[in-house]
Amino acid sequence: MVLTMPGTALDDEPAGGIVDEQQLCAVAWALASDGCLKDVNRVEAGLIAKADGSPSSAAVERVAATIRSGEDPLGTAFASLRSAAQRRKLGATYTPASLIGPMSDWLANHKRASRVVDPGAGSARFLVAAGRLLPEARLVAVEIDPLASLIARANLTALGFDERSEVHTADFRSLKLAADPGPTAFIGNPPYVRHHDIAPKWKAWLRERSEELGLKASALAGLHVHFLLATAHLARTGDYGIFVTSSEWLDVGYGQLARELVAGPLGGLSVHVLDARSQAFADAATTAAVTAFEVGESRRGVRVRKIKRTEDLRGLQGGKRFGREKLRTTRRWSSLLEPKVRVPSEFVPLGDFCRVHRGAVTGANATWVTKQRDPRLPTAVLFPAVTRASELIDLDSAFLRDDHHLRAVIDLPDDLDVLGAEDRELVERFLRSARRGGAANSYIARHRKPWWSVRLRDPAPILATYMARRPPTFVRNLASVRNINAVHGIYPLQPLSDPALCRLTMALRNGASLTGGRTYAGGLTKFEPSEMAQVMVPPPSWLESDEPWPS
Repeated sequence: MVLTMPGTALDDEPAGGIVDEQQLCAVAWALASDGCLKDVNRVEAGLIAKADGSPSSAAVERVAATIRSGEDPLGTAFASLRSAAQRRKLGATYTPASLIGPMSDWLANHKRASRVVDPGAGSARFLVAAGRLLPEARLVAVEIDPLASLIARANLTALGFDERSEVHTADFRSLKLAADPGPTAFIGNPPYVRHHDIAPKWKAWLRERSEELGLKASALAGLHVHFLLATAHLARTGDYGIFVTSSEWLDVGYGQLARELVAGPLGGLSVHVLDARSQAFADAATTAAVTAFEVGESRRGVRVRKIKRTEDLRGLQGGKRFGREKLRTTRRWSSLLEPKVRVPSEFVPLGDFCRVHRGAVTGANATWVTKQRDPRLPTAVLFPAVTRASELIDLDSAFLRDDHHLRAVIDLPDDLDVLGAEDRELVERFLRSARRGGAANSYIARHRKPWWSVRLRDPAPILATYMARRPPTFVRNLASVRNINAVHGIYPLQPLSDPALCRLTMALRNGASLTGGRTYAGGLTKFEPSEMAQVMVPPPSWLESDEPWPS
């Protein structure tokens, strides 16, 4: 569909003065409409029809000159006009030049591609870089957002790449590629969207397409895993590529499909993980992993390397090589990057004799966490509890001896008839107020029956923080207080004496490290219950004895 813009005026400084998406669309279309990428789809045509007039030729030329100088003024405007929260719905996190440069260099130097595909092109930053380095390659942009798609058309046209480009305003998972005589290269930043925002039909697609490769998929997988799978189906032996993603797939259960794809069908070559303190993306708190692959590669192992800064990506060199079978049997790939910690041979995983449980999720702490002597409620439903990790971290010792500094959690019985008449009246008055305040409509409240039942666990003998920029803090719970999901509770499977529990607490504190957790951008390390259960500790027989254990 070929359109022309209505001839109304626009601000003469669009590069720095674009104030809304209509103006952005107008500038993008003014650039794209003069080239070979002006055949837009109906959704893009609708945006163009609503665009705010026609910018002057001088204004358009200034934007084009800025694009030719190596900048992305339209993509920057897009990211500015839409908040990170708005863009996150489609996983639109625009990649900085510090990542695009070394990734594009590797793509161009690894092999001479005849076609380059970016699965979530955005404003076509990766394709622009690849187009400069591979002057003969055909460029294929796939972008589901129609405004971003128009911007990609504009950038490719301004650089004179439009004659060898195609732009698909579509979902990458539905893309079909025509046969090409030479290698196809894939490059980009597959969109990160959590599974909660992925439609059931696409979760079914993930399962079915995984089964075609003999693999299993989890419905909890994020959109970037979907894109890895789609790439594995589109690519042919000899095709290759490089993606930057969140590193979570290296460790989490629902990232197993991604790990199997990299170790298997995609033919992973290397995985470079940026140090968590190096925040590669300005508007996304994530640890970045750059993964290079060549379909059909199975002889060599995959090099895995941790790097401190994006400059260390140049050439994608270094890293320890791991065999593919080793990778298939390794549950957490980030463990391959961790220093080896020597522990006495007699030590066992904590999970061998204890269970680590999350604390209860209230669904609305503002409603269910209160002071210990709240006159609105009977004391029988007020339970002193650890509600913030700092309440353990700030202790002067390894022992929580009293609850005077703690707040309380309101834990009401499922059946209110067990309450006396006076207590029942207080509780019902409180619930009416809580309902008016929206407590009954939270996600958690809507998925539990009755909606008011927090259901605190019994007091855990040992409490532990699990998310901080420091190793977990373990505390012996002598005050027998409860806890919510701000901290984990550790429960022995068989009774341990009080001295043994104290010795276990000290062993956990003395051996505490960040090894075994998953680290996010900014150095924040998190231990899921299953990960904390893998911490190595002395066995119960030693804990119940007076013998010292090896340090």
